[in-house]
Amino acid sequence: MNSLHSRYQRQIILPEIGLSGQEKLSASKVLVIGAGGLGCPILQYLTAAGIGTIGIVDFDIVDTSNLHRQILYGTSSLGKNKAVAAKERLIDLNPEITITTYTERLTTKNAISIFLEYDIIVDGTDNFSTRYLINDACVITKKPLVYGAIFKFEGQVSVFNYQNGPSYRCLFPEPPKAGSVPSCAEIGVLGVLPGIIGSMQANEVLKIILGLDTILSGKLFTYDCLTTRSSNFGINRVETEISKVLETSSHFKTIDYDLFCGIQKITEITPKEAFLIKNVQFIDVRDPHEQPKIDSLHPIYIPLGKLKEKVNTITKEKEIILFCQSGIRSKKAVEILLQEGFKNVSHIQGGAVALHENISNLTGLLKYD
Repeated sequence: MNSLHSRYQRQIILPEIGLSGQEKLSASKVLVIGAGGLGCPILQYLTAAGIGTIGIVDFDIVDTSNLHRQILYGTSSLGKNKAVAAKERLIDLNPEITITTYTERLTTKNAISIFLEYDIIVDGTDNFSTRYLINDACVITKKPLVYGAIFKFEGQVSVFNYQNGPSYRCLFPEPPKAGSVPSCAEIGVLGVLPGIIGSMQANEVLKIILGLDTILSGKLFTYDCLTTRSSNFGINRVETEISKVLETSSHFKTIDYDLFCGIQKITEITPKEAFLIKNVQFIDVRDPHEQPKIDSLHPIYIPLGKLKEKVNTITKEKEIILFCQSGIRSKKAVEILLQEGFKNVSHIQGGAVALHENISNLTGLLKYD
């Protein structure tokens, strides 16, 4: 108990929290999906506040381009799985809590079983298909969802599926047209913005656990960090949208959320498979400073953010194989080229990291015409 008082003293002395509130936090289980720009501040503040059990879902690895905004990581984290790297830092921050990592991708196959282990779900993801998957799994499992999103200088926060409140689908019944909303990798983001929005998401989690008023259920909070303006918009629960989701519960595991969001199927290949393809053009979509360079593949260097404007420089006469640092941005690059009419396009599983690990053994397999 002395340790409890010492570590959490500054929040225990708040009349709205007290020792009973701290005990509620210690007994709570919170799942954070995504340990990136939003997930890092969410995880940091929930850990510091003493949430008893925290789950982290992320299959991505840390690369250099993450470090300007994903503040849990440093250069020693490069190449590590984000969930694992986050846990290492968080356990140092607060060894008194339990942290469970899920290093696989969240899918319809595992979402329900994972969600059932937690009290609150926090969405720190950056794509629409996963957002709809998370929302629907929360509706089916009756879990409150703390939502956040960022775009350039603007951010959004809300709480969905809380005490019969609206869901994400009540606000956005249909996803935007595929490719119409650029990702942060394409359009950029000010590094402090996910810190602000992620901290607000953590705040909503604490308010829910502590039973405090003014939870952002039925409201969408928006913030512009360039103008320092904020707004609140009302959201109404739409029963037909909730019913549609509940009707899918029996076949949830078979739903294709990429198809629902208009995302074309992406062909992912291993380094060995890539080296065996004839008449191929490799394209490196990383930023110029990222290492290691894979010059033996004779790639074209086109950063993801420049791909659309450089698309006319890419031949359609060859098989196109894209890669980035870890395989995340190259997947988006494949989507862009498919939308531009390219047919034979794929990307390398694991990106430059996997290539670098295998290149000495596989270089002899390269086939160029």
